[in-house]
Amino acid sequence: MKYKKMSRIIGNTIYKYKMIQPDDKVLVAVSGGKDSLLLLYDLLDKQRRYPFHFEIKALHIRMDYCDYPDGQALEDLFVEWGVPYEIKTVNILSRLKPGRRMNCYWCASQRRMELIKYAQENGFNRIALGHHLDDIVETFLMNIMYKGELSTMLPKLDYDKYPISIIRPLAELHESDIAAFAEERDLVKIKYICPYSLNSKRLEVKNIISTLTNDNPVVKSNIYNAMSNVNGKYLL
Repeated sequence: MKYKKMSRIIGNTIYKYKMIQPDDKVLVAVSGGKDSLLLLYDLLDKQRRYPFHFEIKALHIRMDYCDYPDGQALEDLFVEWGVPYEIKTVNILSRLKPGRRMNCYWCASQRRMELIKYAQENGFNRIALGHHLDDIVETFLMNIMYKGELSTMLPKLDYDKYPISIIRPLAELHESDIAAFAEERDLVKIKYICPYSLNSKRLEVKNIISTLTNDNPVVKSNIYNAMSNVNGKYLL
């Protein structure tokens, strides 16, 4: 898929869910992976083209247990793109209670807490995350299988406790299209290595979905669309 088409899909998602309004301050969580880099790239493009003003800052959170072989490359990219940024190192392992083991869900919650804290302290009212359609579908099935509930991550989530919204502008983009863009722009070399990423429930579910759908994007889109097309008459 060409970048212009992807950008149009992102723009439609932003418009549909009213993700960005005039004078918003958007904190973009940038891991250095393909998803968050496309998100930052496109939001910077939209910042130049939109008829109203909104601010962007990139925040890169580094965890103490991960390897960051390309950390300088990410900083160089921030400078090249002309985006204000900050890099924050967080000691995640020290927060584990005795007897507890590291897992992806707990780590994600700690990073989310750091994002919210930073946003509050620096006046940001939007936190932009790079989750895409595949992530949302995976979360939907994970919650069915392991929590016994029908729920998923939302394209836009307004917090009750904070004057902050989580936005996911890539919510209606397929991971395969993002990967192709990253490969074309040579962004896949900017990444970090998580020792837990190859042994997680999300990876298990990703593989199950791949088998069920034969990686057909239409089938994945149908699962995504089903979440907003509920026939309550045929549910318990």
